[in-house]
Amino acid sequence: MLNSKKIIVILPAYNAEKTLEKTFKEIPYDIVDEVVLTDDYSSDQTVNIAKKLGIKHIIEHHKNLGYGANQKSCYIKACELKADIVIMLHPDYQYDPRLIIAMCSLIANGVYRVVLGSRILGKGALKGGMPVYKYISNRFLTGVQNILMGQKLSEYHTGFRCFQAQLLKEIPFCDNSDDFVFDNQLLAQICYKKVTIGEISCPTKYEKDSSSINFSKSVKYGLGVLLVSCKYFLQRLGFKFKLFKGL
Repeated sequence: MLNSKKIIVILPAYNAEKTLEKTFKEIPYDIVDEVVLTDDYSSDQTVNIAKKLGIKHIIEHHKNLGYGANQKSCYIKACELKADIVIMLHPDYQYDPRLIIAMCSLIANGVYRVVLGSRILGKGALKGGMPVYKYISNRFLTGVQNILMGQKLSEYHTGFRCFQAQLLKEIPFCDNSDDFVFDNQLLAQICYKKVTIGEISCPTKYEKDSSSINFSKSVKYGLGVLLVSCKYFLQRLGFKFKLFKGL
């Protein structure tokens, strides 16, 4: 706990057997109360490794439902466990779990309701091994998103995010996509609620075992991101989209 806030780390996993243990062992358990892992029907030993590590809350999908669906299961479980702060951390060891303390502190002390671990702030992305084409596409998409959504974020595409649990309960995230664009839909909904998002610089570790989506899925994701941002822009002009219903 931190400032009497219950902290739960969620790990949306898919074929993470080579990186799960490294990620798990660097989580700061002096403040983290529980860990929830959701496995989206991995074809490797992710679940068995999670059990050996002693992760108490393991949710197994019996078919591959998608990255967004994986997160939904995690968030729902974290809220059921009465979390006050929820940290979504990709278990692919790209992000430094030790930053959980700093991210949670900003929420526990009421500074922000959402904090992102940004790979782009500073010079950590390329230095940490992010492929140049990913860096360029990240910068392009983020620039367009900031223009359409009236924000000044350094990136929307990080897999390291910290939320006030109460805010998650106010967002209809279960209606969002089960695919990769889920992340951007959730941020768009949060921005539409006029919630200020904080960011901290996060060193990046791109290793051979780190997860990565293929080119066709990357293109689909990019188009989906632009569509979400366009809907946000048009919603502010008076059009109505289901994505922002009730917010």
